[in-house]
Amino acid sequence: MRAEQVLRDATIAELPNHYSGKVRDNYDLPDGSRIIIATDRLSAFDRILCAVPHKGQVLTQTARFWFEHTADICPNHVLAYPDPNVVIGTRVNILPVEIVVRDYLAGTTGTSVLTLYKAGQREMYGHRLPDGLRDNQRLPAPIITPTSKAGHGDHDAPLTAAEIISRGLLSPAQWEQVSAYALALFARGQAMAAERGLILVDTKYEFGTDATGRIVLADEIHTPDSSRYWRAASYPARFEVGEKPESFDKDFVRNWVAARCDPYGDDIPEIPQSLIMDTAAVYIEVFGDITGQSFVLPPPGDVLARIRSNLAPYFTAGA
Repeated sequence: MRAEQVLRDATIAELPNHYSGKVRDNYDLPDGSRIIIATDRLSAFDRILCAVPHKGQVLTQTARFWFEHTADICPNHVLAYPDPNVVIGTRVNILPVEIVVRDYLAGTTGTSVLTLYKAGQREMYGHRLPDGLRDNQRLPAPIITPTSKAGHGDHDAPLTAAEIISRGLLSPAQWEQVSAYALALFARGQAMAAERGLILVDTKYEFGTDATGRIVLADEIHTPDSSRYWRAASYPARFEVGEKPESFDKDFVRNWVAARCDPYGDDIPEIPQSLIMDTAAVYIEVFGDITGQSFVLPPPGDVLARIRSNLAPYFTAGA
């Protein structure tokens, strides 16, 4: 790992229509394609905490692995990979429903099935869960738990299929297609994860429509930032005694910050470089665990300069 090879910002003046998200910088080209650059920014608590070397490359290459292994199930936005941190994709209109598939009673957010279940709810997202389930227990079958896409300052809210259709968020045909895609993608992901000794617990999918109205998979798929994975070998024994499953503990920075301040209101303390590098090592390890491939460290040099060079052919297109 190289601490100096960190991509905090991917602003490239020669490219048009720049939009900077929490982690990715995007550029919309006149030909209907979009350049998506994954930076190394680490986002939590609705703010950027730091930048973790090689994180953007890990996310891009993990998503690439899964896009390539699921293209027979669902069309996706990918057109090209001109750089380890960059994907060129078809520009899509993201559907206004976030699709989450879950196979275990797990989670910590207010919309997770475990949180709702422990609060006494049994009817959620249009599904009824049986009484007597324990934390982190496998559900009778995978379920889709869609949420609304919150605006700034708001929170995602649970939805049912009936609400999605009645509110006009998706047409009945779109909901049927998205549901079929999501469950098929999740089944493929679980099967391949099992071969690697992992349990794909739950995951988030972003679907959109292209210029023809076709539904395509966008953003990322089965990355450590969009999915929950557990180690399969230790899961039964841990579950039996009520211990948390063994997971990818990549939240070193998040946990360190939360233990030292109110991360939503206070200034963030200076984060030790050693902690950042430990997180980078975990991301690289997770890439190998998920894909079975060795992570290829980039050659020495400035990351943004390399990306600029690799994207130079698109400068004219963006003019």
